[in-house]
Amino acid sequence: MLLYQPQEGYCYNSDSVFLYDFIDSFSPKGKVLDVGAGCGVVGLLVARDNEKVELEAVEKQEAFVFYAKTNARVNKINYKMHECDFLQLDENVKYDYIISNPPFYHEGASRSENEMLFNARYNINLPLRDFFKKISRLLKPSSHFIFCYDASQFGLICAELDRVKLRVVDVQFVHPKIDKKASLVMLHVRNGSKSLMKVWPPFISFEGKDFSAQAKEIYKKASTQSIKCTL
Repeated sequence: MLLYQPQEGYCYNSDSVFLYDFIDSFSPKGKVLDVGAGCGVVGLLVARDNEKVELEAVEKQEAFVFYAKTNARVNKINYKMHECDFLQLDENVKYDYIISNPPFYHEGASRSENEMLFNARYNINLPLRDFFKKISRLLKPSSHFIFCYDASQFGLICAELDRVKLRVVDVQFVHPKIDKKASLVMLHVRNGSKSLMKVWPPFISFEGKDFSAQAKEIYKKASTQSIKCTL
């Protein structure tokens, strides 16, 4: 998949690629909404590999909207883009799957002065409580919410999901190395579920200085070619 990205500012990283693979394991279908689409990488990869997906996205940054639409067109994927803040999205339309690599740098993290980076990375722009409340209003009954987040906030995530009656049914922690603490957590959440949480084996990103065999396999599967440019 060919993906155009901004020459300067935020570019997708391994979080998005690993999240795509995690989402793909659930064979999504029906109406899918990619929240905070950026250049479109997560949603477009999911739609490419799951032919029954009807892909929509929401993105508030004008530059990213243009890149995402371009990437959809270049890769011949049907795409409906909502150009607005996610919290302002029309709630009359409901979704089978909502997917997201949202901004999750916590309030105490040092902030970038670059506006694109600030909006893409810091959760002050999409607080957990508001984020999950909106998600709960957009999901169809017994539907799915799959996303990734900062692993150190896992306890807070579970507490805030419980407030809106959403339940984590699958979780996988991503560790940079086997002897390092988790840096990322990927979650599959459902509304109306009574299932106990399934904790997947840990995902190890690196072996020494190289990607792990599992990470290499995911990148091979994603098969992305990125071009940084000004469109």
